[in-house]
Amino acid sequence: MGKVCEYFFAPHSPFAYLGHARFVALAKQYDVQVVLKPFDLSKIFGQSGGLPLAKRAPQRQAYRLKELARWSKFLGLPMNLQPTYFPVQSDAAARLIIATQLAHGTNAALELTGAVMRAIWEEEKNIADNDTLLAIANGLGHDGVSLLKSSETASVQAEFDRFSEEATAANVFGAPWFVVDGEGYWGQDRLDFVERAFAEK
Repeated sequence: MGKVCEYFFAPHSPFAYLGHARFVALAKQYDVQVVLKPFDLSKIFGQSGGLPLAKRAPQRQAYRLKELARWSKFLGLPMNLQPTYFPVQSDAAARLIIATQLAHGTNAALELTGAVMRAIWEEEKNIADNDTLLAIANGLGHDGVSLLKSSETASVQAEFDRFSEEATAANVFGAPWFVVDGEGYWGQDRLDFVERAFAEK
């Protein structure tokens, strides 16, 4: 049986965007089962000592932009460093991803996740807007209306809450976060180590 990787992420995270496609490709290459766990990053920040972007010191905010520019260029990924709709509330998008996984499986949810991330960081779209989410889901061939309706149910909200609780229990303090063989890896810049964990027998 192949390995399992818990994938904790927030849909609006720029670093999750930078790593998402590479992570999906690695999981496929090594036949790793991905367990998607979109979570509430604001709750994690409150518990782990992290600060929302607007409350960080100016030098930290400036360095973040430089890092994003470096990684965008290095990876050849288009990225608007200061998109119009950011910061953005991503709970609705997270619930839509969960609803998609429940209805159509992990691969469909991973594809939707990538589309949501691109909507923010490439396409200047507002993922807090239901019409935007509907268009993204429809664009992937799904019944967006049905998925949005499912995403607003108590059961999907319960899953979202559970993933946030599991993130806390796993000592997650940022996104993306990968757990392989009980070991946590923070950030898209740790994917080399994640790959090594995938390759280990």
